[in-house]
Amino acid sequence: MDVHDNNGGTHPHHESLLQVVSVMSVTPLKVTEPRLALQVVTDNDGAMERRGIIGGCYQIVLYYNHCSDDWNLAGWIVESLAKALVDYPLLAGRLKRTKDDHNTCLQIVSNDAGIRLLEARCCLTLPRFLDELIRNKNHEEQLVFWNKIDHQNPEFSPLVYVQVTNFECGGYSIGISCSLLLAEVLVVENFLKKWAKIHNEMLLKNGEIKKPIFYQPYQSKLDEALPSDVISRTLSKKGAESMVFKINSKEASFNKERLREIAMICVEEVEHKFNTKMGSKFSFLVKESSKVTRVQSPSKSKRKHSSMQGLALKNNFQMTPTTWNEFGLYEVAFSKGNTAVYVSCWVASVPDGHVLAVPYPKENASASALIVVSPPC
Repeated sequence: MDVHDNNGGTHPHHESLLQVVSVMSVTPLKVTEPRLALQVVTDNDGAMERRGIIGGCYQIVLYYNHCSDDWNLAGWIVESLAKALVDYPLLAGRLKRTKDDHNTCLQIVSNDAGIRLLEARCCLTLPRFLDELIRNKNHEEQLVFWNKIDHQNPEFSPLVYVQVTNFECGGYSIGISCSLLLAEVLVVENFLKKWAKIHNEMLLKNGEIKKPIFYQPYQSKLDEALPSDVISRTLSKKGAESMVFKINSKEASFNKERLREIAMICVEEVEHKFNTKMGSKFSFLVKESSKVTRVQSPSKSKRKHSSMQGLALKNNFQMTPTTWNEFGLYEVAFSKGNTAVYVSCWVASVPDGHVLAVPYPKENASASALIVVSPPC
């Protein structure tokens, strides 16, 4: 579909709507001491590499109306993001291969390698872009950047990308891509709200709005974008559908085995709703503790419950379909009172079915959220 700009011209490809004008890395303001590490444990069949979990990501795009300082925004974000990462250093870390007595393992190490930050411009106004988005969701891919993690040399790949896009005549979007291995840190541990709070306090502390230290508005010519080989991205696969379930336990013990069993029932719900098949195996990712994340491939043929067993599970657990909005993303505001006018969330770059288990926001330990993603068409 051709998209018309404000001057009546056409853009045969939605990439031409955007120009990326800068790319930089943002590291924590202070060196992380002591270093933190998150162990990534896989089952015996090497599910993570084969099923694409290493390369998969959770993506968010938040859209905001015009604020008084849109064109300084990327510069201020460098400073506020660096401050926020002090308390969340794993987001600025890298994957590292380690060896134990039996096999090769993966760790996410807070080596302060940094988040990659991009600044871009869009030739459409924000209302016009949102209007086009209703007809073609593919336009949204250009507002969020991701390069899948290199399986052979994962230590060279960022785990988080942030893209700030300024629209014509004001308004902006903040697109965030985060490795599935760290998605819980991003959305459940309140990183986004903490970052926005720091950003607002930093601006208020300065009194009148001044140009940020890192503001470089003319580091590239207005009619030039950065070369494509500098900003080559991994486009997400089309056709994936997802559902979010809130899980409340009526049992005294809500263990990991029970969570996997409930995940099977949720998978069947997704298959029925979207008329799709998750396959004999799907990837199941759950954070077992602050130091361990486990990736498994449960076999449906081995774990499929009889109708009586499924009914018994449903009686012990309350499974409620919900939405991505439960993670409080509409409450994230980078300028006082300017909350998001629209938010999109999805899981990308996962070739097969996938289930992500995270604690449910604002609830006690007996509640979890299961995010089920069907295979792309």
